[in-house]
Amino acid sequence: MSVIKEVFEKLQIADSGEKEKQLLDYRDEILQRNQFINLTAITEPEEFLMKHYVDSLLCVSSEEFQRANRIIDVGTGAGFPGIPLAISFPEKEFILMDSLKKRLRVIEELCCKFGIHNVTVLHGRAEELGRRKEYREQFDLCVSRAVANLSTLSEYCLPFVRTGGSFISYKGPDCDTEVKNASRAISLLGGKLERIETPEIEKIPFEHRLIYIKKVNKTLSKYPRKPGTPSKEPIS
Repeated sequence: MSVIKEVFEKLQIADSGEKEKQLLDYRDEILQRNQFINLTAITEPEEFLMKHYVDSLLCVSSEEFQRANRIIDVGTGAGFPGIPLAISFPEKEFILMDSLKKRLRVIEELCCKFGIHNVTVLHGRAEELGRRKEYREQFDLCVSRAVANLSTLSEYCLPFVRTGGSFISYKGPDCDTEVKNASRAISLLGGKLERIETPEIEKIPFEHRLIYIKKVNKTLSKYPRKPGTPSKEPIS
């Protein structure tokens, strides 16, 4: 049994074979284009499946993901975790946001090529897009594997989430201190730490732990601050 089939079975993701094919086609094309555009540091095909696909799907059994209909992936890069989630759940709507247009162009082309119809790409900085009324507090769920400390990432992500929705941050195994240091930022931005999960599927290792943050209040109008400030001066 292939890794994807095994994970789909264990996570109870229905597939007649089409979803697996879309995932493999997307991987192969990303690796091909990676020779010309910097899309991923992971270039071994099986490692790609584990670290980009299986890892991205870790949140799917959660109530937060299951009840979400409109989802934004902030700092998607080459499409993670957004693309594996979108392929696996075509009934949900995904917006994949990044500040690098060339990566989004690749995602858009590949979604068209492989029939991934529930994905829209969004170019811009979170600090600016999070202030626009068409995106501010308009999403049931925000997911992000972006490389930024949790205080900064919360300022990028929580303004997109509606009250009652959630933000799931994929973090490394040693994230406890980072989470503790972000507690004030999470609260100021309208969030509440719900739990930290260390996902487990028998015999399958994972890269990340999942930080679940619920949006309990509206984000104050002064957040997010101007571009560059959240990363240079994280809320502490």
